[in-house]
Amino acid sequence: MKIVLWITLWFLGWHPSVSEDEKIQWSAEKLLTWDDFRGVPNEAEEFVASTNSGISFAFSYKEANGQGKFNYTVLSNFYPLLSWYKSGSVSSYILQHEQTHFDISEWHARKLRRALFLIKDSPDFRRLSEEKYHSIELERRQMQLLYDKESDHSNNKEHEYQWRAFVAQQLKEYEDWK
Repeated sequence: MKIVLWITLWFLGWHPSVSEDEKIQWSAEKLLTWDDFRGVPNEAEEFVASTNSGISFAFSYKEANGQGKFNYTVLSNFYPLLSWYKSGSVSSYILQHEQTHFDISEWHARKLRRALFLIKDSPDFRRLSEEKYHSIELERRQMQLLYDKESDHSNNKEHEYQWRAFVAQQLKEYEDWK
């Protein structure tokens, strides 16, 4: 008997109409450019750009000959149509701030991949994986807010550079989970 179960949990900002070609997967080789930000600017906001990124998680379960096996996929995505900037108000410095938001999402995707690897053989994988996803996703959201708060949306350069260094170090520490 073959059972395939797909559950996809999407991050804050996911919209049912967002198709596969309307997102960019995180890559060390492909940094964000202003051309990637195709959303409509929110003129009411004081900040000049907004990155919509997050992690997605899906798993399947197959059973054959009495043996069950879980497979899973974790991605870090950037959503161009939900990300925006106010032209004339941005710089390469601001773009790096936005890239760091995307990097924070990738770091948490790596944390989730590691957590799932550690429980992949558990008969309770479904429940445990959902708990891990929700826990790490909450941490990711809180970290995004803390990053903006401490860097004052990139206005506090000392904290901005500290955060960039911290996130870069975390990506290195989780390199095996890329």
